[in-house]
Amino acid sequence: MQQIELSYLITPRRRVGRALIGNPLMALLQAVREHGSISAAARSLELSYRHVWGELKRWEQSFGHALVTGEKGRRAQLSEFGDKLLWAERQAQARLAPQIEALHADLERAFALAFDDRTHVLSLQASHDDALMLLRSHAAGSARLQLDIQFSGSVDAISALNQGRCTMAGFHTLESAAVGSHTQRTYQPLLKPGIHKLIGFARRTQGLIVAPGNPLALRSLADVARLQARYVNRSIGTGTRVLLDELLDAAGIDGDALDGYGRSEPSHGAVAHAVAAGQADAGLGLESAARAAGLGFVPLAHERYHLACLKSALAHPATEALLVLLRGAAWQHRLGTLAGYESAASGEVQSLSALLPWWQFKSKKKKGSAP
Repeated sequence: MQQIELSYLITPRRRVGRALIGNPLMALLQAVREHGSISAAARSLELSYRHVWGELKRWEQSFGHALVTGEKGRRAQLSEFGDKLLWAERQAQARLAPQIEALHADLERAFALAFDDRTHVLSLQASHDDALMLLRSHAAGSARLQLDIQFSGSVDAISALNQGRCTMAGFHTLESAAVGSHTQRTYQPLLKPGIHKLIGFARRTQGLIVAPGNPLALRSLADVARLQARYVNRSIGTGTRVLLDELLDAAGIDGDALDGYGRSEPSHGAVAHAVAAGQADAGLGLESAARAAGLGFVPLAHERYHLACLKSALAHPATEALLVLLRGAAWQHRLGTLAGYESAASGEVQSLSALLPWWQFKSKKKKGSAP
């Protein structure tokens, strides 16, 4: 069975009389039918006879059926199979005309942005965050800025930035992470002073997402371990997994003590769904995800969500548009409406040491020691 693949062309204007979806083979067959010879069909399409003949033979070999009949020097006609192909194409175009027109309109609207000098597109890989999704719609509606966001783990996001696969990376860290912490060991090798800059975005709360009313009376990760509550984790490489391991280290709890430490979900929403569906008793996640699902929430930690970019990207028009947006009162008010979020140095460009408390440290020398 043959497969159908769709493609499109970008032209200065839509040509009158063209099919809603063009196909080179159907254009060849229609031209042969109308003009009665391969040479005349080639002239009408502004193609060479050799090209048209070669294409017809290539398709005949692919299909295993003749497309054109007629002896040399006589009028060329479509074979029965060629006629059936044209008929099938006309039937499909007629049935799908409304959907095809809608697809045309959607494509034209999307590509219109590429030709609009007032609109900017910023590619961003980021740890999953509800405020970023809110920012995407806010930016598109008020700042002529399109955020092309691909959600991944925090570690993967920064790696993508360093490999040139995006302009900006979103990641989050515990506010009170100390020198030598799991947080530092994870992120410091990925970020370089003088090369990377951090843009403040938001302060957010993470904690235990639990069933409504918190029936197990969970107040900490220690409670989860002690009661053998069914836990649902986030994937390795995500910022929330780093946060969990940080909190477990601080509490002196081994990950294996959590029933479900090895079970992971791809997002905060997925963790909330697992709890809501009764598949888990608790999982570390965002307050906004818990509230949106009508679940209980036990706050455990405050984080800062950062946007990282290369220093050279600060001069890009898309980055400048983002900074203006983040500093605006309209965005900061909208951010404040999201449960567990508040503005914190939003839109401020700072060095690594200014936003990461564990970054700047020096070994203290004892008095009288050699310099």
